[in-house]
Amino acid sequence: MLFRIEKKEWLGNERNDLFAGLVSSVAILPEVIGFSIIAGVPPLAALFASAVTLLVITFTGGRPAMVSAAAGSMALVIAGLVQSHGLNYMIAATILTGVLQMLFGFLGIHKLMRFISKTVMFGFVNALAILIFMAQVQQLPGQTWASYAMVILSIGLIYLIPRFTIIVPSALIVIVVMTIFAFLFKGNLQTVGDLGAMNDITPMLALPAVPLTVETLWIILPTSLALAMIGLIESLLTVPIVDKMTESTSDSQREVKAQGLANIVTGFFGGQAGCAMIGQAVINVKSGGRKRLSTFISGMTLLLFIFAFRDLMIGIPTAALIGIMMTVAVDTFDWESLRLFKNRQIKDGFILIMTVAVIVYTHNLAIGIVLGVIVTLLIDTVFVRKLSDSSSK
Repeated sequence: MLFRIEKKEWLGNERNDLFAGLVSSVAILPEVIGFSIIAGVPPLAALFASAVTLLVITFTGGRPAMVSAAAGSMALVIAGLVQSHGLNYMIAATILTGVLQMLFGFLGIHKLMRFISKTVMFGFVNALAILIFMAQVQQLPGQTWASYAMVILSIGLIYLIPRFTIIVPSALIVIVVMTIFAFLFKGNLQTVGDLGAMNDITPMLALPAVPLTVETLWIILPTSLALAMIGLIESLLTVPIVDKMTESTSDSQREVKAQGLANIVTGFFGGQAGCAMIGQAVINVKSGGRKRLSTFISGMTLLLFIFAFRDLMIGIPTAALIGIMMTVAVDTFDWESLRLFKNRQIKDGFILIMTVAVIVYTHNLAIGIVLGVIVTLLIDTVFVRKLSDSSSK
């Protein structure tokens, strides 16, 4: 059943879910705004799309506490379509993406996850950790000395605060304190408002203004297929990470269908396609998020930022978010995977390095994962053949 409300999935962790939702909503801001500009989408429209995605998946998804929004990986795919045909074709592609994902969900595409080895999973996680860290580093050139100081101070506080209190997530304390500093020292620090023009939006439920023809379908189909596959790969690979962190189980098939439904609804509201965001999912869980309430709070907070507290949102310093996301990157990296080299597991070590290298170089999760699976199957086939030949002699 796609839409099902269970009390145990919502209640029992209210205080932690509240704080975690606040933190993850702020953590969403820089990635969504930054990549929306690259894609040619108005920043507030991308944030509204993220809020819709979060709220739909909160009620329908198969993995409580996993954050989904207008991820950068999806924004990069839609950029070409927006540039060549405009926003309405992007909206149509988003709706078709959702339809395809719903179809894949009913066909059981989540079962293909069994072909992804643990080593390829290590590669996926580590590549994303590196990409998250690199994305933060790329924002540093041109910053003021005050911004560099805030980044360092934010990183230090993230690790220092839990030694004194764990009642409130250290990331939330850092965001509040650093935002106060930013208001006191205006002009010395880059803020969220400096990332892009925050023009007003008026969301409405409507069909995209495109011709309902076969020609339109052929225009949007390649983009929609790419969005559907990349979105599901990123989401289905994020699910076990959150499972492991929360020591709980999830329903991957339900999650696939929910991702599709969220993109359909978001498209009808004029938004862009989204998927799971591993960095924000990790920070949500690390901040105490466990139930659906955490992502509900996150989605509602985004709506409040857009329509009620925009001045507060645009005043949040990016330096604090950079520092927080750097710590998320470090915590996301699966240090256990380094044992492959310590134990001289040459085959697995090679697959790990190759998967990481391909994803980091191409910034394309699908290519890295598919290549990792193919190489694993080829190596295993050769190994089995050699074993068979030696035993027959």
